Amino acid sequence: MTIDYAMSILAYGETKVGKSTLAVTGPYPRLYLDVEAAARFLPGVKVKWDPRNPPPVADGTWDTCVVPCRDFETMLRVYQWLQLGQHQFKSVAIDSVSELQVKCLEQIAGRGQVQTAQWGELLRAFTGLMRDMRDLTEHPTNPIQAVILTAMAKEVDGVIKPYIQGQSGVVTPFLFDIVGYIALEEWPNPDPTQPPYKARRMYVERTKRFEAGERVQGRLGTVVEQNNLNVEWMLNTVFPQRIAGEQAIADAAQSAQDAQAQTTEAPLSE
Repeated sequence: MTIDYAMSILAYGETKVGKSTLAVTGPYPRLYLDVEAAARFLPGVKVKWDPRNPPPVADGTWDTCVVPCRDFETMLRVYQWLQLGQHQFKSVAIDSVSELQVKCLEQIAGRGQVQTAQWGELLRAFTGLMRDMRDLTEHPTNPIQAVILTAMAKEVDGVIKPYIQGQSGVVTPFLFDIVGYIALEEWPNPDPTQPPYKARRMYVERTKRFEAGERVQGRLGTVVEQNNLNVEWMLNTVFPQRIAGEQAIADAAQSAQDAQAQTTEAPLSE
C-alpha cells in the first residue's frame, strides 16, 4: 500500500532559525526523535515514548510523540518499530542528523582518535540509516507520509551546506526529495520610520551561496516563505489530491463506524 503523497525533507541552517519548529509540523500523529534535547521548547501537546516498549496509541490526547535519543542505539531501536509497521505515526522527524552522526561515531570509535576504517564504518551505518528512514515513505503496509530531518550548516569553499561529516556529507543530500536551507533574513520595513523586520525562508533551489534542491517539479517555487514553512502545507501543495484522499479515508472510517454502531444497536429478531 504505497502512498503517492509521501515526501522526505532535509532542512538545514544556522542555529535558532526554526529547524526544530518545522520538524513538528508534519502530519499527526507525529514522531519527534529528539537528538538535541530541544523538545521541551516546542509547541504542542507531547508524550514521551521509550522504544523498549510498544509505541503509544494516538488517542487524541497528544500531537507529538517524543523519543529522547541520547545514543545511536536508541535510534536503531525506534527504526525497528517503524520498519515493522507496528505504529500509527504519519510523520517522523529527526532533529538533528548532524548530532546523530556524532552519536553514531561515538558508538563506533568512542571519543578517541578515529581510525580510517572507522570512517568507512560510519559511512555504512549512518547513511544506511538515512536511506532506511527515507524508505519508510514506501513501507509496504504502513508508509510514512513525511520524513523530516534537520541538520546544522557549514561553509565549504564559499557554499553553505548541511553539516554532515566525511563521505556521508556527500551522499546524504542526494537521498531526499527536498534539501532546503532555512535562513533568517532581514528586510526593510515598508514604513521607513520603523526598524527592519526579519523573516524565515527556506531555499529549495540551489544558489551560488546555498546548497539546495528538489525533485517535486518546482511545485514549491524556489523559496518557501515564512507563512508556508509547514510540512502539511508543503505536502498539500506538492500533492493537491492528498486533501481529497485524506477526506475519503476519514469518510470511509466514519461509515464503517456508523455501520458497526447500527449492527450493535439493532434489536434481536424474534
